[in-house]
Amino acid sequence: MTRFGLAINTGRCIGCHTCANACKMQNNVPMGMLWNRVLTEGCDIVDGAVGQYPNVSRAYLPVACQHCENPACLRVCPTGATYKDEKGRVEIAYDKCIGCRTCMAACPYNARVFNWNEPRRDPDFNYGDKDVPVRGKGVVEKCTLCKERTDRGDIPMCVRVCPGRARVYGDLDDPESEISKVVRENHAYQLLEEFGTRPQLRYYNA
Repeated sequence: MTRFGLAINTGRCIGCHTCANACKMQNNVPMGMLWNRVLTEGCDIVDGAVGQYPNVSRAYLPVACQHCENPACLRVCPTGATYKDEKGRVEIAYDKCIGCRTCMAACPYNARVFNWNEPRRDPDFNYGDKDVPVRGKGVVEKCTLCKERTDRGDIPMCVRVCPGRARVYGDLDDPESEISKVVRENHAYQLLEEFGTRPQLRYYNA
């Protein structure tokens, strides 16, 4: 079996949003949407701070589709548009998506976005990877773990561009892979473990 995932070192995340912007460019994500978000922990605003001046602190939490082993989105999709592929990624068959957004309601990570209108891009052309499908009005979209790049043997764009080297990508089912070693050695955890979705994105602070 193959089970691709990410391990994210929150201690090395500097909140630069390079991952979010590179993901947007790679995957032709329309204006007003993000597949990859960088949250500021404990704050309702981006780049906020916790505490009272001068005793303040700031920590970042990158969040995208968690590519769960037991995905809530897949269980509720009425058309089979959401599926797990042979490499363990949660993907969307856009031609089967009817825009009911049930998957968005089911996802505990708020990881999906919906095209309410015809997607708008600035500049006004498809700037992403030529192999990435262009999504239209009325469908849900989300992080694919850069399926097109990884199918070619490359790594996800967010991993490639991270200046803090906060991300590790690989096969969680290979005990000798870098990601498996990082997860073991750092006791990496999953977000919202209590929901039982068993995310393939792991987090640690080192």
